[in-house]
Amino acid sequence: MKRQKISILGATGSIGVNTLRVIRDNSHLYEVHALTAHNNIGLLYEQCLAFNPAVVVTGSVTSAAELAARLKAKGQPTEVLYGPEALVAVACAVEVDIVMAAIVGGAGLLPTFAAARAGKKILLANKESLVMAGELFMDAALSSKATVLPIDSEHNAIFQCLPINRSGHFDQAPAKGFRKMVLTASGGPFRELPLQHLARVTPEQACNHPNWKMGRKISVDSATLVNKALELIEASYLFATPAQNIEIVVHPQSIVHSMVYYSDGSVLAQLGNPDMRTPIAYGLAWPERIEAGVAPLDLALLGRLDFMPPDEQKFPGLALGRKVAASRGAAPIIFNAANEIAVAAFLAAELGFDQIPVIIDRVLQGLDCASPRTLEDVLEIDVMTRRKAHEFASMMQGRNRVTS
Repeated sequence: MKRQKISILGATGSIGVNTLRVIRDNSHLYEVHALTAHNNIGLLYEQCLAFNPAVVVTGSVTSAAELAARLKAKGQPTEVLYGPEALVAVACAVEVDIVMAAIVGGAGLLPTFAAARAGKKILLANKESLVMAGELFMDAALSSKATVLPIDSEHNAIFQCLPINRSGHFDQAPAKGFRKMVLTASGGPFRELPLQHLARVTPEQACNHPNWKMGRKISVDSATLVNKALELIEASYLFATPAQNIEIVVHPQSIVHSMVYYSDGSVLAQLGNPDMRTPIAYGLAWPERIEAGVAPLDLALLGRLDFMPPDEQKFPGLALGRKVAASRGAAPIIFNAANEIAVAAFLAAELGFDQIPVIIDRVLQGLDCASPRTLEDVLEIDVMTRRKAHEFASMMQGRNRVTS
């Protein structure tokens, strides 16, 4: 059987690394066509030696030149490109069957959208593509007959609990007898930390997730519960479900990844150890299943599963996300971009942890944009939002210096 070719957008992040682990264990089924990374040239070089991709893409001409020189010295024939246009090219290349969309943040929108337009099988780990351009993205995928398979553990769990047809497109409603879906959240590292202590949280503490190994930006989003707000917005577009039919519940063990409630009283849930290789393997092989290298779940050893409502007073970013998910329009674009700027400022020690949702709220209130009709509209709103968020972050940074 001919092996399927895959482009991995964001190969050096946690999703990209785990995707390569699954591919390595199933090399008779898959081969790597392209790898991309922004600036982690050391790891990308090692990946090139291990998987021999036809093409790699980096974030700058400098990093591309460095990588090309190192590969040439090893006699590696891989073509080295750089920049946004190259990302789009490897996402919609004719020879590619599968695109793993794992670039973090709004930077992943253009190549992921290109893959949707090209009718690829998309393993969607870049939730921002739907948060920023939900209706446009899903329309493009439907028009090109692309298959969109969610890789976030929560959305992958919902995917497995909802009836879908063999083409990968969801039945409308989304299902007869559907009542609601529930996204689970670990609660992050500060679930039990008193509210008054959040202002003194450090980036290192925020990035120390209790269950998952993730990048720094996503780890902070998990700590603020903004990640769960982004997932709620993503789910509403992905599953054609109103935001009011999507609930969030805190589940510290991260064993039940999400649930679907039906009108007859049934609740379908997907369970598994907190390891991203499970949803990655499911997406790669769908509608079949392959070995993921993940240890089987032992419920008897686990002993208990806990659930509780989220504290939206302590984590106001989640409450803001609920409002944004309900209003749609330009609000999700603004919410996402403002959060990215605020998180970057926090990671640079320029902003307090508790100020992240403050920035998001101020930008949401300070911008009034019409609903986007084109991808260009989306990008324009994104740029405008980032400019405004930078202004607010600079103002708050100045106040922090005065009061410190």
